[in-house]
Amino acid sequence: MPNLNTLHAANEDPTVLRELNLISYNIQVATGSSRFRHYLTRSWRHVLPHTDSFSNLDTIANTIKPYDIVALQEADAGSIRSSHTNQTEYIAKQANFPYWWHQSNRQIGRFAHHSNGMLSRLKPFDVSEHKLPGRIPGRGAMVARYGIEEEHITVVVLHLALSRQARMIQLSFIAELIEGEPNVVVMGDFNCTGQSYEVRRFAERTGLMMPEKRHDTFPSWKPMRNIDHILLSPTLKVKKMSALSESTSDHLPISVNIDLPFLLTA
Repeated sequence: MPNLNTLHAANEDPTVLRELNLISYNIQVATGSSRFRHYLTRSWRHVLPHTDSFSNLDTIANTIKPYDIVALQEADAGSIRSSHTNQTEYIAKQANFPYWWHQSNRQIGRFAHHSNGMLSRLKPFDVSEHKLPGRIPGRGAMVARYGIEEEHITVVVLHLALSRQARMIQLSFIAELIEGEPNVVVMGDFNCTGQSYEVRRFAERTGLMMPEKRHDTFPSWKPMRNIDHILLSPTLKVKKMSALSESTSDHLPISVNIDLPFLLTA
């Protein structure tokens, strides 16, 4: 089990919930892309620090404040480009999340340290990290379980590969990972649309539900593709799912509010 980092002592009364608010956000290491031309003019921000980085992180923190569990993709775990700041930790601190952890996936010298992040207002009873299979290493998934062993919800955070073949293998790996789990949320950047063969096959194999309505998330300034997804077990009733309208990244965040089939104490 990876280190479950705690920003402050959790000596408060236990939290009891019947619903959860979750959000998945590819933050593009706080580079602040808002136009196609920024892929060229701001490309240097992927290897060097810049003055907008922390204000972008503050904006991201304000966006995710209302949520119970947050999935981050394309965060930096501490390198030159992030001014040696673990961006997951920084956002957790600014948004007052008591629990956070990150998964280091790929490090490029001292310049970049790619990671997934997870922030939570609830303390999970189990957290695990998994390297996703693929010809090119550097993709990962995190799994957190909330509640008690006999009655719990499993949350999977992932960032899939660009290659279709690799995504097929990676989703098969995730399907085996969650096999037999009754209440599952899988969320993250899938790098493919909900209509793609690999996502449809994954949903059929696992029994997870796709959203009834399409939510385009990329590019954030003119969303045309739905590549960020939240898939859920039928036991988790969706009250509302939406892509947020504003972002400091080239992805829009996607969020969901769900009813739980049991009271969740954490």
